[in-house]
Amino acid sequence: QVQLVESGGGLVQAGGSLRLSCAASGGTLSSYAVAWFRQLPGLERIFVGRITSGGVLDYEDSVKGRFIISRDDARNTVYLQMNGLKPEDTADYYCAATRRTSWLWRRASSYNIWGQGTHVTVSS
Repeated sequence: QVQLVESGGGLVQAGGSLRLSCAASGGTLSSYAVAWFRQLPGLERIFVGRITSGGVLDYEDSVKGRFIISRDDARNTVYLQMNGLKPEDTADYYCAATRRTSWLWRRASSYNIWGQGTHVTVSS
């Protein structure tokens, strides 16, 4: 079973950038669609973006033009490059993976493998 570990979170000033990594172990990530979600305390996980095994991308509207998802199958890793960060981007960020095909790819319930999360704080 593939396991995911996120890294790269931290504290950054508004307007700055961070790159989150989602590294897989225990299997090959290349056949999985991988999504990023973010979550505030007490609230549901919200879709940020997704990359399919074929490289098709989809982003939530508030991050379009600022966030970029990419994958390096040789490194078994998916990245979330976050530019132009805003205080409202502050959250715990999670990567998730699935090999199941679903048109509900923006829902957290569509993913069966999750990392432990990494926290991002954007100061104003």
